[in-house]
Amino acid sequence: MKVHTTNYFNTLIEVAEDCPAAIGEVPLSKGDARSVAIAQYDLLISNPYRFTSDEILFQVFAERKELTSDEMSSAKKAFFSKGQPCFRASPLPKRYGWGIHSNAEGKIALIAADSSAYEALLKDVTVEKVKAMRTKRA
Repeated sequence: MKVHTTNYFNTLIEVAEDCPAAIGEVPLSKGDARSVAIAQYDLLISNPYRFTSDEILFQVFAERKELTSDEMSSAKKAFFSKGQPCFRASPLPKRYGWGIHSNAEGKIALIAADSSAYEALLKDVTVEKVKAMRTKRA
């Protein structure tokens, strides 16, 4: 069985061209359910460069599905047996003004679009750049 990955290495996922936020905004809750944006934000803001994209995406999936520890291994195999949307499709760079930087080990961190760190990564020729997906069709 083929295993798919969403990991990038030494890459900046830039904020989407049609992102309405000019600064890194904290996603707000809309009701009782914890959104994907909030779950991703909480994990990344408190753990910069600790987890890979695959680890964050699966953790959010497992949390939303309320998987038990016994279900995790088989669920992880099933989850990565088919392609998953990467952080280019995340609401964080599409809606909330956050870039996603992957270091050389594939560990990721949030970088606010209005920060000097984001500007430095944009200028760094050794860092690959990819845009987050647009929300609206061109």
